[in-house]
Amino acid sequence: MNRAKIGGILILACTFAAPVWANVPGTGSGTAAARQLPAELEAVKFEQRMGSQLPLDARFVDEAGLPVRLGQYFGERPVVLSLVYYECPMLCQLTLSGLATSLKPVDFNAGEEFEVVVLSIDEGETPEMAAVAKDVALKRYGREATAAGWHFLTGEAEEIRRVAEAVGFNFRYDPETDQYAHSAGLVLVTPEGKASRYLFGIEYAPRDVRLGLVEASQDRIGSAIDQVLLFCLHYDPSTGKYSTAILNLTRVAGAITVLTLALFVIALLRREKSQPAHGTLGTA
Repeated sequence: MNRAKIGGILILACTFAAPVWANVPGTGSGTAAARQLPAELEAVKFEQRMGSQLPLDARFVDEAGLPVRLGQYFGERPVVLSLVYYECPMLCQLTLSGLATSLKPVDFNAGEEFEVVVLSIDEGETPEMAAVAKDVALKRYGREATAAGWHFLTGEAEEIRRVAEAVGFNFRYDPETDQYAHSAGLVLVTPEGKASRYLFGIEYAPRDVRLGLVEASQDRIGSAIDQVLLFCLHYDPSTGKYSTAILNLTRVAGAITVLTLALFVIALLRREKSQPAHGTLGTA
């Protein structure tokens, strides 16, 4: 097996094991799954650091070749952050494809309700590569009018590391294959620049993306239906997905039962009061 294939296998291994390696309640680095990782992949993991502040003063170059500051994409809207590299032979293309595909059914628009920031982890990549990646993503998204809401960045190693460390995205360069071993996923970030939710893998349920954006926005976007869904569903850090909130549903079911019984009793009382009294008439 040649080195390129070995590199590809290692990268895919990082992808599908990402939730196992994540720092979530009840799953530490000392778990059996973590101890079984190959030594060369021990440092390659996606740690959930919810609440961690991104370095908004970090400086990069956008797809047009213009110098930018990370903070200029924050302040008003939540941000979908993806760390990839544009010459990645397989995994990153799948990640970006999954990002655009998952956003397509969501009726929020990039640049209006949220921003998309894609950052290359390879300091050797260029704005021209970023521009090509952006063009592909926009075509898949199908809303080219939202181009101003998509930002594909490149930058120096130190600035890249600052962002990656803030969100727990650990990666390793393999000089033998000239590739990066890394995990796959998205980070949904608040308008203030704090990591809010993590979605792992290369495919993301549109419902999870939408609810994650609503939560990251701190209810600045979304509808009443979203609030109902967020009551019935909760974010599970161990999977990076939204699942049924059993406790909340139990509370709702209990409340409905009590309300039904109360209405039944009230109806009986009203019926009893509405019936005429029947007495016995005496004779003289």
